[in-house]
Amino acid sequence: MPTRAPDPKRWLVLVAVMLAFLPVVLDMTILHVTLPTLTQALHASGTEVLWIIDIYPLLMAGLLVPMGTLSDRVGNRRILLTGLAIFACASVWAACAQTAASLIAARVFLALGGAMILPCVLGLIRKTFEDDGERAMALGLWGTVGAAGAAAGPLVGGALLQHFWWGSVFLINVPVMLVVAPVCWRLLPRAEQTTPGTWPIGQALLLIVGMICVVYGIKSGAGAKQPLAVTALAIGFGIAVLALFVRQQLRSPEPMLDLSLLAHPAILAGLIMAIVASGALAGVELTLSQELQYVLGKTPLQAGIFMVPIMAAAAVGGPVAGYLSNRFGLRMVASLSLVIAAAALVFLAQSDFQAPGVPVPCALAVLGLTLSIGLTASSIAIMGAVPASKGGAAGSLEATGYELGSGLGITLFGVFLSGMFRRAIDLPAGLPPALATEAAQTIGDTYIVAARLNEAQSAALIAAGKAAFTQTHAVLLMTSAAIILALAVVVYFALAARRTATGTAPH
Repeated sequence: MPTRAPDPKRWLVLVAVMLAFLPVVLDMTILHVTLPTLTQALHASGTEVLWIIDIYPLLMAGLLVPMGTLSDRVGNRRILLTGLAIFACASVWAACAQTAASLIAARVFLALGGAMILPCVLGLIRKTFEDDGERAMALGLWGTVGAAGAAAGPLVGGALLQHFWWGSVFLINVPVMLVVAPVCWRLLPRAEQTTPGTWPIGQALLLIVGMICVVYGIKSGAGAKQPLAVTALAIGFGIAVLALFVRQQLRSPEPMLDLSLLAHPAILAGLIMAIVASGALAGVELTLSQELQYVLGKTPLQAGIFMVPIMAAAAVGGPVAGYLSNRFGLRMVASLSLVIAAAALVFLAQSDFQAPGVPVPCALAVLGLTLSIGLTASSIAIMGAVPASKGGAAGSLEATGYELGSGLGITLFGVFLSGMFRRAIDLPAGLPPALATEAAQTIGDTYIVAARLNEAQSAALIAAGKAAFTQTHAVLLMTSAAIILALAVVVYFALAARRTATGTAPH
């Protein structure tokens, strides 16, 4: 049977779609080092800061699967070009935002554009490369760009802030999109094979509304911004909507997320690993950035360089995890990587970042590597527990878990930091009650209030904020270590159940 000749432009197509993918990945981490600068510039409250960071992964978690389905219905080219246009416009909006609310709204549209771009990039790679070997190479290059982009995000953000204003971290997306969009318009095939069927946007909206209501309730309740009744109502409504979403998924003949897969212990363990590991990576990086800049006085560029080990090591975790799993068994590799990650967090909690020496960067690298191994192990567990016919459904569940983990990690880390900071800070005497309440919310609020005081009061307040944040940061890392250690135990026994179910000995 004759095979179709390979597309002579296929490698150009790969370069184009990888360039389209790069800004989306950068935006997942680039804001972490810019957060202190951005907070001061927009006078953003602690809750607003969390929403600025959080809204992007939370919306992506709800939109990735339906946007992938939509691209199958109407064609990857059309959805990709639309996503590029939305992402470019939203980047300009974000760069020019004058208020926290405006920036949050811009991040909503960045998430929409990113959710349209990501599934199309993978779909186009699969359609463009017919040869199995070439496709494997193309997907490997795509994965490398993704890992490198996430690793470079803090460094790029810090470098831009060294010379420009905070909006430059968004504006950098625009020239990339202006180059990539015409190239994609020219290179990508206009005729595509599409699949009929319904588009599950209603199911996605249920998931998004439920998640945002629960997250809003947690944030507003922890910050004491809303009455208890409002907080309870938001969380209760969110849980009810999520319960409706779950019920709909279990009953639908074509669910957006096949939740019945969670009946497999290995898939459930893999999803929990994905959520916790991605959440821990995002949360640790975010809080570490604040420690470095607010407490230690580092510039955004210095903070980005300081955090290179954690993300660079995470970028190489995938191949390492694959090799180790084949050699020593998935159960041992997944559990032990989480135990080592917990040990690295304990070490960092007790370390002096003012004089890090070699041990602190090494501990950051170990943390990034082991959490990345845990993420890859989650993929191996999930994909190895389903037949090939359900690989797409399992992949969708896993991708949603990654984005959901990032969003929840930032939320929970932020809420924990805020609550502990309020209890730990020893405010100097003589502050007006209103300013004292504001200064005790977050360390960002401490600096905003300090700017309104005389020199002596300002210095005393900032010193109190630094001491409280360092104490809070240490408690947060120790708590995270305990959670990850507990997860290691759960994973060890869950993967033992997987081995028993498949009739092989656990190892």
